Amino acid sequence: MARILIAEDDPRSLKLIDFRLKSVGHETILATDGGKALEIATKEKPDLALLDVMMPVMNGFQVLRKLKSQEETKDIPVIMLTSKAQEKDVVFGLEGGATDYVTKPFSFAELNARVNRALASRSQD
Repeated sequence: MARILIAEDDPRSLKLIDFRLKSVGHETILATDGGKALEIATKEKPDLALLDVMMPVMNGFQVLRKLKSQEETKDIPVIMLTSKAQEKDVVFGLEGGATDYVTKPFSFAELNARVNRALASRSQD
């Protein structure tokens, strides 16, 4: 399966997403702040990144912009995973290069479907 970076500062959410993705066969890499997420993504080059927007050090939008501006990480699909559900936030994320935008609360079935779709579209590129 895929290596997925999960960047989430809420310990309960991080643990749940990590558990659920591992239960369907993915390998996960965890970060609890945006700075660490960027560092890990640059070094590890995961197959997909899930980014919370509201994180310490760097927010998810800042991490997204950095990932998309670096040659070595620009092709990593990114799903924004956040409670910021206003239309302007969704548009900002998608225009910034996010592959998808999932608002909290979400079901794991929905998240898993979006993860699978993002991974499939990456393998077609």
